[in-house]
Parts: sequence; structure tokens; C-alpha cells
Amino acid sequence: MQFLIGITPDVRMSNGQPIFGTEVLELLKRPGIAWEYMQDGSQITLAHAQRYDAICAMTTRLGPDSLPPGPHRLKLIARFGVGYDSIDVPTCSRAGLLLTIAPDGVRRPVATSALTFVLMLAQKVWFKDKLTRSGRWLEKSDHIGTGLTHRVLGALGAGNIGAEMFRLAQPLQMRAIAHDPQADPALMRSLGVELVSLDELFKQADFLAIHCPLNAQTKGLVNARLLALMKPSAYLINTARGPIVDEAALYEALVQRRIAGAGLDVFEVEPTPADNPLLQLDNVIVTPHGICFTDECMQGLAQSAFKAALDMAAGRMPPYVVNPPAQA
Repeated sequence: MQFLIGITPDVRMSNGQPIFGTEVLELLKRPGIAWEYMQDGSQITLAHAQRYDAICAMTTRLGPDSLPPGPHRLKLIARFGVGYDSIDVPTCSRAGLLLTIAPDGVRRPVATSALTFVLMLAQKVWFKDKLTRSGRWLEKSDHIGTGLTHRVLGALGAGNIGAEMFRLAQPLQMRAIAHDPQADPALMRSLGVELVSLDELFKQADFLAIHCPLNAQTKGLVNARLLALMKPSAYLINTARGPIVDEAALYEALVQRRIAGAGLDVFEVEPTPADNPLLQLDNVIVTPHGICFTDECMQGLAQSAFKAALDMAAGRMPPYVVNPPAQA
């Protein structure tokens, strides 16, 4: 029997082509390996587990009730991404499934995405774009930006992506601070990053980027109390997960100009409703949980997920396993 890999259909563009290009699919041209796009990949079910040996998944969900008891052949769920809040890990472990992520694919693209927001907010690109389109050139002096030299770049989370953001930002000559109980102190020192308390992070940062995972400890972590600690001139950037930030509290801070602005790639509910009041504000830049979508990012994610599936097919333990006890 061939080792069959299911690829969730949400990786296909409107023209039917995969977002990672067709060249990466060459990796799967191996003896004994077959693959197909799944017909419905919104949620992994027992039927999927009975058909596939491995599933490479983008936004697919797997909840506590997704896999009722029953025989199946599924051995692996390989995420095209690094977050796994959409996958119930205990359910995977109970069903004997490994869950892998793809940190190598997102490290540089998400770090550059955060810096893109920093640069756009600092230069007030969204205001200047509107002025230019409407012929209001004389108003440009009313929208003076923020110089970055010696400003404070902060990160809530200084792991894979946060560390890369600081590495890329070094030529900007910003002061770097972070809050992350799991951060590697030696790595932070090598990057010139000062580890600070959560409150100090919000008090000191001129640009504060969120790079932590969504879990029970971080859901709603960025609340009204922390936002109230920020400088009126500070900007909040979220390219991680929407529910880390209390959107209602963020809206109040923005609309009352208690902070200067925000760059948001993620929202509490996705797709975010068109009537989300955040979308009406003139001090917010928004993108559809896809600012990091580049050819580099998508190819890296696909390579990581496909290689994990090939490792499983060959009887090897793939890298970046979230739940190694599943194989105990």
C-alpha cells in the first residue's frame, strides 16, 4: 500500500494552483508515495484518518471530538505554519498522531512582516498614501513620522521569530527589549536585547511586536491594563494570533489616542467581520492574516511539511514534533 498524503485544499489559490508553487511538489515524487488534495479540509475527521497516512494542513482544525474511537491509518499532521492552536494536541496524542510545525518556514517572513509594520507605522505610510491619492499634498507636514534611531523596539515573545526580528533590526540602531520567560539569555545578549518584565515592556516600547503563541496563558493577555501602560506615541503590532489581544480594549486605546496606532495581521475572529470597528480607524494598518505570504514563506512551509511526511513514510522521527509522547 502506498503512503498517501492528504493536502488540505486551503493551500490552493483561486486559479487552482498551490500557494507554494508546483516545484515543491517534486519532493513527493518518491517510490511508494502518493498525494492528493483533500475534498474538504476544514476539519480533520475519522474519515480522513482512515484514508490518509499523513495530512499536511494549513488552516484545518482538529477538535476534541474530531476523531472518535476507531481504527485509522493516520500517523502525522504536518502544519504549514508554526502556531497550532487550531489543533487539539491531546486528541492527537490519544489517537497516536504526531503533530509537527514548520518554524524554519516562518522565521524570516514573519520577522520581516513585523518590521514592515514598524516601518509603515513610523513613516505613516497609510496617511501619506491617502493624501497622495486625493491630491492633498500640502497636508503632508501634518503627518510627521517617527524616526527609529534610538527608539525602543519591544517584543512580547523572543523565540524563533522574535529573535529573528531583533537580528534583522540591528542596522536600525534601535534599543531592543523583550519579555519572554522562556527566552535564551545568551542569545538575547548576543543580539543586544534586554529582557524586562511584562509591565516594563509595555511602558518602554515605542514599537511593540507580539510574537508569542496563543495558549491558555496568553489568550487575552494584552488587555486594557497593559495597553494603559503604553506611551501615547507607541504602536502595537500583532502578527501572531488575534485572541492574544483584547480587541475591545485595543479599540478604546486607539480611538481615544491613548496609543498612536497599530499594525494588525490577525484578529479575534477570522475572517474579521467587515463591520469590525477597528477597520474604521485611521491609525490602524490591517492585513488579512497573510502579510507574510511570500513565495519564500510558502515554499519554506511546504518543504518542511512535506519532509516531515516523507520522514514518517521512511520510519524516521521528523523534526519539530509538538507531541513526542505520541510515539512513546
